[in-house]
Amino acid sequence: MELFTIKNPEEKRALVPLADRMRPQNLDDFVGQEHLLALGKILRRAMDTRQIQSMIFWGPPGTGKTTLAFILAQAIDAQFIAFSAVTSGIKEIKEVIAGAEDQLRFYHKKTILFIDEIHRFNKAQQDAFLPHVEKGTIILIGATTENPSFEVISALLSRCRVYVLNPLTEEQLELILKRTIEDKDRGLGTCQLDIAPDVLKYIATFSNGDARTALNVIELAVMTAEPNKEGIRYITVDLTKEAMQKKTLLYDKMGEEHYNIISALHKSMRGSDPNAALYWLARMLEAGEDPLYIARRIVRFASEDIGNADPQALPLAIAAKDAVDFIGMPEGDNALAQAVIYMATAPKSNAVYTAYNAAQRDVRETEAEPVPLHIRNAPTKLMGNLGYGKGYQYDHNSTEHYTGQEFFPDNLKGRVYYHPSDFGFEKEIKKRIEYWNRLKERLKEQRSNPIPARNKQEPNHRDK
Repeated sequence: MELFTIKNPEEKRALVPLADRMRPQNLDDFVGQEHLLALGKILRRAMDTRQIQSMIFWGPPGTGKTTLAFILAQAIDAQFIAFSAVTSGIKEIKEVIAGAEDQLRFYHKKTILFIDEIHRFNKAQQDAFLPHVEKGTIILIGATTENPSFEVISALLSRCRVYVLNPLTEEQLELILKRTIEDKDRGLGTCQLDIAPDVLKYIATFSNGDARTALNVIELAVMTAEPNKEGIRYITVDLTKEAMQKKTLLYDKMGEEHYNIISALHKSMRGSDPNAALYWLARMLEAGEDPLYIARRIVRFASEDIGNADPQALPLAIAAKDAVDFIGMPEGDNALAQAVIYMATAPKSNAVYTAYNAAQRDVRETEAEPVPLHIRNAPTKLMGNLGYGKGYQYDHNSTEHYTGQEFFPDNLKGRVYYHPSDFGFEKEIKKRIEYWNRLKERLKEQRSNPIPARNKQEPNHRDK
């Protein structure tokens, strides 16, 4: 917990990272989020009319959530307290609320309580804010990179307005970097820099919409550049690459982006687009996703979206999973790529998926009748005497290895769950099912109209 205060430029330059030094102090310096802050937009109107209510900022890192909350506090001359859900608990919450009550009672001054990473608070901690938000003791502004629909309790969510902050564009990031290079008070304006023309674009591209990342990279590049005899530091793309090391990818294995990207992979394969599927696969692997998780999803896809249209899809998916498990990463990435390409280009059918869902629905919604006696096993004499297995026809004793007997319980006779498509191997399966159905009808007709056996006398019941 800390009060957000502005230090003098010299002090900030000596003690504070560049990203924090360059934090905008007013709306004129703020870059991005025009959908909220342009003239006539919702947050701009709230600031202009000094009508700030509790809200939640939802967006990726480095998009200005903390800064915007501070600017809103300035707009209504409110005390601003930054509060971290990572390091704070119920005790700290009570202390903050007590301070806010004093500010309101004695100085008639509102308090904006900014909670960074509010999704990390548990239900009890979030509940603790409810009465104070309702009474107006505090104006709560929460920040989260996770979908608040899942991470913030409904009672608190209903009392806050959710604003979505977008990743910054490359042009916006370049503007921030240019301002930083020119700013002599808080930025790098006092440094003697010679920056190659494509450096700022490179940083903007690989910062992935995150202003903090962009500023950290330019700061590290400047700090590690050796000045020449004239004191000039040359900042090149190669030097920037060393500072960047690797492109930052917004990803959280338990967060929404995890589900967004696996959904994109699944839908790209379903849509028979191997190129898009490979891209989303690479996005997940480069961000550090567990490759076996991806393999499991590909196995699921093989049955759900391909099924019997291509019976080889499932064995290949299993083989890819085994390959990743056997050789590990990064070598296993090619096995996953092979599987993804195969799934994307295979004929598609969800007939297996819909068939099982239909059977599952009947299990859940209809009476669970006993297994018909004729298809029960009779391992004991008692069970045989009770009729277990009586009337069962052994299909292999039939000339076509098919008897057409009934296997459903009485209440579900005639149910059809599986409707094979006309694609891939399911076209052949469809022909087979049609053949068995025709044969079943023929056998049924024969049983209804049996042909009398020749030269065979009917037994004389009177003799018995």
